[in-house]
Amino acid sequence: MERARAEHDKSETEAETFWKTPRAVPGRPRQRVERIEVMSGSSYQQFQASVNDAWDLGDDDVVSGIDEPRISKAISQTAALSVINSHRVAQSAPRADPGDGARPAEARKPPGSLRHYPGRPRAVRLSALASREESSESKLERFQQLLDRAVLDLDELKQLSWSGIPTKARAVTWRLLAGYLPASAERRADTLQRKRADYRHLVRQYYDAEREEDTYRQIHIDIPRMSPLVALFQQSTVQVMFERILYIWAIRHPASGYVQGINDLVTPFFMVFLQEAAPGKELDDFPLDSLSAERRDVIEADSFWCLSKFLDSIQDNYIFAQLGIQHKVNQLKELIARIDLTLHEHLQRHGVDYLQFSFRWMNNLLTREIPLACSIRLWDTYLAESDGFASFQLYVCAAFLLHWRERLLRERDFQGLMLLLQNVPTHHWADAHIGVLVAEAYRLQFAFADAPSHLARS
Repeated sequence: MERARAEHDKSETEAETFWKTPRAVPGRPRQRVERIEVMSGSSYQQFQASVNDAWDLGDDDVVSGIDEPRISKAISQTAALSVINSHRVAQSAPRADPGDGARPAEARKPPGSLRHYPGRPRAVRLSALASREESSESKLERFQQLLDRAVLDLDELKQLSWSGIPTKARAVTWRLLAGYLPASAERRADTLQRKRADYRHLVRQYYDAEREEDTYRQIHIDIPRMSPLVALFQQSTVQVMFERILYIWAIRHPASGYVQGINDLVTPFFMVFLQEAAPGKELDDFPLDSLSAERRDVIEADSFWCLSKFLDSIQDNYIFAQLGIQHKVNQLKELIARIDLTLHEHLQRHGVDYLQFSFRWMNNLLTREIPLACSIRLWDTYLAESDGFASFQLYVCAAFLLHWRERLLRERDFQGLMLLLQNVPTHHWADAHIGVLVAEAYRLQFAFADAPSHLARS
């Protein structure tokens, strides 16, 4: 017993020297930490090599025999509403009706199970992308009324969007929430025309001219591997569009440049704007060359500008040694220790470092952990977060980890824990699961973001 405890203490000491935990309180991103201990370049490279599977899990590395129970419509609605309403009660605010669009997650019926390919974006069907709310036209009508105003109330749009955006309103709403389009309706057409022309100029200036070889080579290698099981992303036209978007973004952001994983963050924008350009079409193997060059240029330019706006608040995630992600992993570790000490100690006891699973969660914003349709629904909430999604994502990752708590506690060795954490069985997830996830994340943020340290379990 004493020997086991000594080995455990030794492993914790080694982990402390490898990964210094800052003392910042989780959920307070506005308060800059004066000095964050980070890994040296060589240590960081060793870590990346040691967790290679965080980037490119083999398609055959499937955790079999796991069948997650579905969340019923009634349960998902009750859970999400109770979480949000508890926040309203705590603020002594009037309780909103579930139909007012003020953040309760709308319940939806989960679709049939999809095939699961660990670590890869899942195949996407039009039916999976369609919002489950559209059986009720009332929310779509509220969006349309809001979007038709001469001057948009952005705060009201965020409130309405937080619980999910109907498919027909999603593309224009994402442009507005990303800050790509102005609130004034009369300025939008001119803005789109100017920004799309600006992007064409950037293509000529940077991509069509002599390229920076190292940056281009890395992007060129990554793109074909991005989603090998989805026919849409194997089309050369699509791959060249992604190459241009990522290369120009990298050249315009020299502090970070291209980092593996940013390619996944283009995909939700690309799919939303493609669905706008090809309504009613199945997107899995949609021939992009069937669209006019003008329509393809619109999809590419809008994806680039929205990605750029989206990444502005998290650019430190992608600078040298990815300091922002290192800081967030530390925050997640500290937060879970406060929320659920039993789970935290279980992971530590079996040698699981938070870096080994949450690094990819933070870097790819869970795009490799959940189906693409779910990523799009999650980004409805991310884009609607009033203060930016960077702080909220910490609590989404915490809620995501806690969702698997019972299964994790049943695992009794490092291998079993890592297989589960790197291959979470979300292949059947739908909008209802994301509704519950973001509601729980919101509850955790409200409870712990500014909580005093005595709330931590002893």
